[in-house]
Amino acid sequence: MSNQKSSSGGLKSLFASLAILVAIAIGVLIYLVILGDAGNFDAEGHPKPGNYLGMMYKGGFIVPLLMGIFLIIVIFSIERALTIGRAKGKGNIEVFVRTIRGMVSKNQYQEAIAECNKQQGSLANVVRAGVEKIQSIKDENMDKESRVAAIQKEIEEATALELPMLSKNLVIISTCATIATLWGLIGTVLGMIRSFAALSNAGAPDTTALATGISEALINTALGISGSVVGIIMYSYFSTKIDAITYSIDEAGFTIVQSVNVNK
Repeated sequence: MSNQKSSSGGLKSLFASLAILVAIAIGVLIYLVILGDAGNFDAEGHPKPGNYLGMMYKGGFIVPLLMGIFLIIVIFSIERALTIGRAKGKGNIEVFVRTIRGMVSKNQYQEAIAECNKQQGSLANVVRAGVEKIQSIKDENMDKESRVAAIQKEIEEATALELPMLSKNLVIISTCATIATLWGLIGTVLGMIRSFAALSNAGAPDTTALATGISEALINTALGISGSVVGIIMYSYFSTKIDAITYSIDEAGFTIVQSVNVNK
């Protein structure tokens, strides 16, 4: 079991690394191929009036990285949505827990395990571990407190194995939400530096350089804030979902322990 967990963890880490690299690469390609298309600019290389793709291109080298960060947030949001969706299982959680409770109280352990296999998900995995423990110690010479303690320990260990899977990669989303804002601010500062440099020229200010600098500042600010907002919303949403699943797991574990006929 530990080898399987280690192998699965290694594959997931590899997926995370590849996803980040692919997202950044796609951001660079979008910047060069789509935003940098010659049709977005006039003969002098300035963005055509009303052409926002050309204006975004003028945001500079910060733009493709901000796009890559935004894509990272999108990719891992989809991955978390699929993972957490599977963790909830196939059927209604309340019905599942009620069914298991009835089976355990009647000592129908094999039927309860089959029901867990049918339900699937993190909750079912924890419940199955508890039921299997009940089945394994039913004929042992143990007092009531020892039986309950053994079952609770098994459920706690199973829960400890499932919870990291639920929260995995959330740190990437939260980190990207922070980085997007800071990286956008870097682009804003660079754009303002360029704008003030254009104003400091002797004689008439270079209006083209001034406009380019302001455009770079505003575009980077907008992209950075957009990525940060999406990242924060996704992180909060998935954290809430994980808390709900964790509560369901704790409730199910308590229900199973209370349903055990320890006198048999």
